[in-house]
Amino acid sequence: MTSDVPKLMRIEALAARHEPGPPAALPLPEAALITRYERVATAVVSDVLREHALLDQAFPGSLQALRPERTVAGFAFTVKSSPNTRITGEMTIRGQMLDALGKDAFVVWDTSSDARGTMWGGVMTATVVAKGVRGAVIDGGIRDTAQILARDFPIWYRYRSPNGSLGRCQITHYQIPVRVGDVFVRPGDVVLADADGAVCVPREIVVPVLERAEEILGNEERIFAWVEEGQSIAEITGKGGYF
Repeated sequence: MTSDVPKLMRIEALAARHEPGPPAALPLPEAALITRYERVATAVVSDVLREHALLDQAFPGSLQALRPERTVAGFAFTVKSSPNTRITGEMTIRGQMLDALGKDAFVVWDTSSDARGTMWGGVMTATVVAKGVRGAVIDGGIRDTAQILARDFPIWYRYRSPNGSLGRCQITHYQIPVRVGDVFVRPGDVVLADADGAVCVPREIVVPVLERAEEILGNEERIFAWVEEGQSIAEITGKGGYF
C-alpha cells in the first residue's frame, strides 16, 4: 500500500555538515601536525586543495597580514558577530568565548560584513597570547595596532579603525561553522596563513593534504636546482618540472 503522506525534505547530510559534533580525532599528534604545516606555504596547500577539487579554500585577498613575515597554522576556532547597537550581553558572551579558547587555536571571525566597529584590539591580543592561540583571521576591523605588534601576534584583517565594538556590533555565536568570503570553516579545520594570505583545510583531509604539500616542496627544490644549473626550459619540463 502506497502512503499518501509526502516525503519530507531530506537535509540530514546538510545538517551534519553545518552542525557538526566535536572535531574528529587525527592520526597525528596535533602539535606535530601544526609544526609541519608551518613549514609549507599557503600557495602550495592551495594547489593541493585544487587537486582535491576544492577551489574555494582561500580567504578573501582583501584581508591584510599585520605580520607578513610570519607563517602560522592552527585549528579553527570560529566566531560569528553582526552589526548591532545593543550593548547588554556583549561582555558576557565575549568572556565565554575567550574562556573557550585554547592552545593552538586559530581564530576565524565572521563579522557579517561589518564595516564600522573593530572586533579585535590590544586586550584581546594579550588574553589569547597567554592562552597559546596561534593567530587570527578577522573579516573586519582591528585597533590598538601598536599593542598587537608589540605582542608579535599574527593577524589577518580587513581594516583598521579606532572604533570599538560596543554599540556597533555583537558576538552572536562561537564554535559554529561560518563562512568568510567563499570559505566554509568548521571548528577544528586547519588554517594556514602567511604573506600570501590564508587557507582553510577541511579536517578530514588535513593529513593527506600536508603530505602532498611536503612532496611538492621537495619537487620545487629540485626544479630550483635545475634552474640554478642552467638547464633549459625544455629539459626541465621534460623531467616533469613546471614554472
